[in-house]
Amino acid sequence: MKKTLLMLTLLGSMVNCVDRGEKEDSTRINFAEVSQIDLGGKGAAEISTFDPTTKQLFVVNNDGPTKVDIIDFSDPSNLTFIGSIDMTPYGGGVNSVASKNGLLAISVEAYVKQNLGSAVIFETSNLDTPVQVLTVGALPDMVTFSPNGRYIVTANEGEPNDDYTVDPEGSISIIDVEQDFSVHTAGFSAFEGQKASLMAKGYRVFGPNATLAQDTEPEYVAIDSKSRFAYVTLQENNGVAKVDLNSKTIVEIFPLGVKDHSRSGNDVDLSDRDGGINLQNWPISAYYNPDAIVAYTIGNEEFFITANEGDSRGYTGFSEEKRLKDVTLDPTAFPDAASLQQDENMGRYNITTTAGDWDGDGDFDEIFGLGGRSFAIWNTTDGALLNDYNKLEKDVITTSPALYDDDRSDNKGVEPEAVEIGVNNGKTYLFVGLERADAVAVYELQDKTDVNLVQILETGDAPEGVLFISAEESPNGQATLVVSSEGDGIVRVYQN
Repeated sequence: MKKTLLMLTLLGSMVNCVDRGEKEDSTRINFAEVSQIDLGGKGAAEISTFDPTTKQLFVVNNDGPTKVDIIDFSDPSNLTFIGSIDMTPYGGGVNSVASKNGLLAISVEAYVKQNLGSAVIFETSNLDTPVQVLTVGALPDMVTFSPNGRYIVTANEGEPNDDYTVDPEGSISIIDVEQDFSVHTAGFSAFEGQKASLMAKGYRVFGPNATLAQDTEPEYVAIDSKSRFAYVTLQENNGVAKVDLNSKTIVEIFPLGVKDHSRSGNDVDLSDRDGGINLQNWPISAYYNPDAIVAYTIGNEEFFITANEGDSRGYTGFSEEKRLKDVTLDPTAFPDAASLQQDENMGRYNITTTAGDWDGDGDFDEIFGLGGRSFAIWNTTDGALLNDYNKLEKDVITTSPALYDDDRSDNKGVEPEAVEIGVNNGKTYLFVGLERADAVAVYELQDKTDVNLVQILETGDAPEGVLFISAEESPNGQATLVVSSEGDGIVRVYQN
């Protein structure tokens, strides 16, 4: 009963807080859904991009033969399917799309994922034949343009095959549009000598018999406002790479460390068998494992923001995750192990078995989890953590409790996966896609530490792509949010 009363009090206070903010400031954004289009089943709506010249939306569709769907976006409240770009001649799956200055870039993995992939470039005014088909690294997972349009960057994940007998190196490809689409692919072999120092700061290198270059798996790319540096998440490794686009070199790896869930403010719900929502502190160190990333500018300072989803490796040849109840805890470090390993406590929480057994005796002296369950703001100079926003789950619970899936509380919680940033009426907003809450959380960013919740938008099943279109580029002059959900294949449009 006390828990229920507390929840209602929190709900009332949060709703009132948001309402007061909207009444006091009529310029604050307030999105509502205006349209949607169903592109098929699971995997039919993943990443999207908008071309303001042709007023078309391009959406990755992997429901069946690999393709990119084209949508007439001239009237955002009335979406019309135009057709598709058949991508089967170029590879076995499309992972990302991006557009800039009349060009459309599509990242395509090879039919054998461990082979080199492709970046396929079209002119948006002529989608019949690509202007370039470029070879990049293995499994290009994300593609983006620099703000000035000169560079196209792909994050090449380089995943191993299922039995872990082939593990290509992860890499980052920099395509120079002004230099006749020349391609330079940078790897991580130069960091092998830093392996021990990086791992001491929380960088993960743990694949069977893998070098650091093989083990590093680039995931997502953000580029700063001056088009000088790219910041690339290395999700499974718990790091971010800094890439100098002019020299086309990886200049630094930022290990992201761990989050201490025993500390006040880092409370978390770790059980789906405890009868409901139960946020509390636990003796866990969790890796951030960021997925998406965006760049963020305040004055002359640059920052990057990550969605700390969490991820693990699970292959036939190697799998790192186990539930806490299925491992042995060191009796000295955890005298209360029997209680911790109950299902209603931490027993069903998934941990990584690659860290924590410091003395090698087969039991765990420390517990390490996967995923920060947050978004975080980091310094681009040295990768220092400036603000770890730990209230994503609380924001969903207090404003939209029906969206909180307690059945996922033992595994990544609301699962922050996507992040996008946009400016409207002089205010900067952050949009965080929550895969397991089927929602996008909207925040106003006033500086690197002042983060205010604006609203929680209910979306389709598992929002994968979150795209902001400014009022200046929007076909009807209104700030627009496009959310593509891979779980149900539906693209939804929200406007202010």
